[in-house]
Amino acid sequence: MSKLYPLKVNRKSGEEPFVSNGRNLPMNLLAFWQWSSSDLVGNTLRGLVAEYIVTSAVGDRSGNRQEWDSCDVITTDGIKVEVKSSAYIQSWKQSKYSSIKFNIRPTFGWEAATNEYSSDKVRQSDVYVFCLLKHKDQETVNPLSLEQWQFYVISTKKLNEMLGQQKSISLSRLKALNPIETDFENMSDAIKQAVNS
Repeated sequence: MSKLYPLKVNRKSGEEPFVSNGRNLPMNLLAFWQWSSSDLVGNTLRGLVAEYIVTSAVGDRSGNRQEWDSCDVITTDGIKVEVKSSAYIQSWKQSKYSSIKFNIRPTFGWEAATNEYSSDKVRQSDVYVFCLLKHKDQETVNPLSLEQWQFYVISTKKLNEMLGQQKSISLSRLKALNPIETDFENMSDAIKQAVNS
């Protein structure tokens, strides 16, 4: 078997058609995206929206997201960022607002370029950005409205020192660690400040 290299993923426009027996079908990639990715409040896609927001604040959003890489975002300064999201409102019927909790579990990092795992189970990034969709009205919740988000930035070093191998953190516990609270416009500076403090 020949060596299999990472696929080069070209950025799509949405106009790419589905094809069958050499002919274009009346369905395209944009229609698939609309079908699969319109629920921006649901846990899975909301997490991707949060990653895109952070990437847009600190990195190069012209590329493609790398699935399963050891960190979510690398800033233009080379800072590795882990992005976590949570929200009070979910897509499904709720009897009350969701409790805010974030996953911070150490992992064996995987590098997409080499297809290799790290030998140590650690937190892979330099800094964490916790993205809370803080809006509490179902009728007007909109993850595309950046005013509906609150961002908390804290260095991985501080998480390690204060929490060790802990796997998750509540919002109240996170706030007790005095993270940098920021908005979208100031996120880049907050990340640099957290890493350098």
